[in-house]
Amino acid sequence: MSMGKRRIAVLVSGGGTNLQALIDAQGRGEIVNGEISIVISSAPGVYALERAKNAGIHNCVLDRKNYPSSQAMTAALVEKLKEFSIDLVVMAGFMTIVTHELFEVYNNAVINIHPALIPSFCGKGAYGLHVHEQALAYGVKISGATVHFVTEECDSGPIILQQAVDVLPDDTPEALQRRIMEQCEWKLLPQAVSLFCQGRLAVEGRVVHILP
Repeated sequence: MSMGKRRIAVLVSGGGTNLQALIDAQGRGEIVNGEISIVISSAPGVYALERAKNAGIHNCVLDRKNYPSSQAMTAALVEKLKEFSIDLVVMAGFMTIVTHELFEVYNNAVINIHPALIPSFCGKGAYGLHVHEQALAYGVKISGATVHFVTEECDSGPIILQQAVDVLPDDTPEALQRRIMEQCEWKLLPQAVSLFCQGRLAVEGRVVHILP
């Protein structure tokens, strides 16, 4: 690899569809100046680990059940990230609580994708299909996805990119989830990662400026 590429860790807990989007984007050369160095799962036996193996990416499990607390798990995670000289941490369906120790080391260097237009339908309890159930119950006409920097407060970090889709009259939570994944999540996440790796994100308070 050429010198100076940003080293990326992807954190997963499940099937890894957003991880696959990143792997595919990397394969197409769309993650400029970055490479996925490690995939870390908070649970054993998940399909995301197979995706990493199939792509020849180093992977490991930090099983939440093996740690007495979120702090202990986070400390182990930070050690692993340091061991691999990671520059950017990407949460791609990572369902485990992490504590401030991560953000102290990786300030404005942890990103997450959320399947709604933050600040709508986010925070406690808003994950997976629940997000889309909430959006449909509220009767919104558009929803979408948000890539944001992660801070200690759930879903409240500075917003990097957002993309909207129409909510259709006969949508089910599953149909809306699929549309948002295909049209928003799988495009936005690689785009945001690439911008970070190119040094094109400048954070000023709540606002993320995208540099030319």
